[in-house]
Amino acid sequence: QVWQIRLDMHLLNHDGNITDAASIAGIVALCHFRRPDVSVQGEEVTVYTPEERDPVPLSIHHMPICVSFAFFHQGTYLLVDPSEREERVMDGLLVIAMNKHREICTIQSSGVVMLVQDQILRCTKITAVKVAEITELIQKALENDHKARKEGGKFGFAESIPNQKITAFKMESAAVDTNNVGEQAGEIIAKADPPAEVFANPILHTPGTAQIGEGIENSWGDLEESEKEEAAEEEGESEAAAFECQKTEETEDTSMMSETKKDEPIVLSDSEEEEVVILEPQELPRKTR
Repeated sequence: QVWQIRLDMHLLNHDGNITDAASIAGIVALCHFRRPDVSVQGEEVTVYTPEERDPVPLSIHHMPICVSFAFFHQGTYLLVDPSEREERVMDGLLVIAMNKHREICTIQSSGVVMLVQDQILRCTKITAVKVAEITELIQKALENDHKARKEGGKFGFAESIPNQKITAFKMESAAVDTNNVGEQAGEIIAKADPPAEVFANPILHTPGTAQIGEGIENSWGDLEESEKEEAAEEEGESEAAAFECQKTEETEDTSMMSETKKDEPIVLSDSEEEEVVILEPQELPRKTR
């Protein structure tokens, strides 16, 4: 028999980067959890109540912490712990899970950005620093909670509500001044760069396809320098192979002609005496290899 532990997370509200917050909340909940103590004698299993024996913690060997990185302008700009608005405009997201021993547990990439090796290595170095800081905060929070419970204090979700410690998204209402909005908007538009050429109607190239804007030159199918060199080498090898094949065929044709003529009689002609000598072919001993 084994214990079955299920971890459920309910999001009340968020301002982006749910993965990191969920990973921290999940690992802290597992570290804080205590299961009932159990004794086994033969086939008899006894589960003790908290009054009989103190509950025991889980055997957690390390804490994998997730750190998220948002990329903008095809990886030119890097941002740690993006907010909800920043996630709306980011090109790609990289999530690295690591423990304090600098062991990478998982890496997950999403979006439309291609990352090079140096960018990933830079993110892993930042992750190592962040994971060490977060792990230290988690251990201190667990120690403070354990100490407070020993002293008889109560700390938890229910106790935080009366003290108004949960204040996410709490903002005081403020009046909005709408005077001179038109003039301010005109000044902003005057200082802004002129808009690019806009194509109101789509460009129809062929039936079933459409395009808005000119786009950029299509480089699909173009070969790079290394690929061009490989193609040239393959072409040279194919030409050499064709020449060798042609040479082999000519050699075979010559040998076939010599074989067909070796059984025919050899005629020697003397133009001065007008005498014709006919020699019959003789069988010669063949050499063995």
